[in-house]
Amino acid sequence: MKHEHPVVPRTDEEKTALVNRLKRIEGQVRGIQKMIEEDRYCVDVLVQISAINAALKKVGFTLTERHMKHCVSDAVQSGEGDVAIEELMDVLKQFSK
Repeated sequence: MKHEHPVVPRTDEEKTALVNRLKRIEGQVRGIQKMIEEDRYCVDVLVQISAINAALKKVGFTLTERHMKHCVSDAVQSGEGDVAIEELMDVLKQFSK
């Protein structure tokens, strides 16, 4: 039941918001690289790593919510709900590791 594209395509606003968040995360990762190169205090680096993890989780939860509201909902209405829910549960298990 894997789809190549969302059942309801993402709006331009959704795409922009997600891409902007990912660009900020990318900047944070570069910041950590610089901190390592500058031999910064371990705890300061760890705090930044924690911030990046939280930011990535937020992106993931945003995508998960949208997936449930559109793709899973559509699958349930078309009689493929069990497969969609199982697929989502599998990815949530990976997400929570």
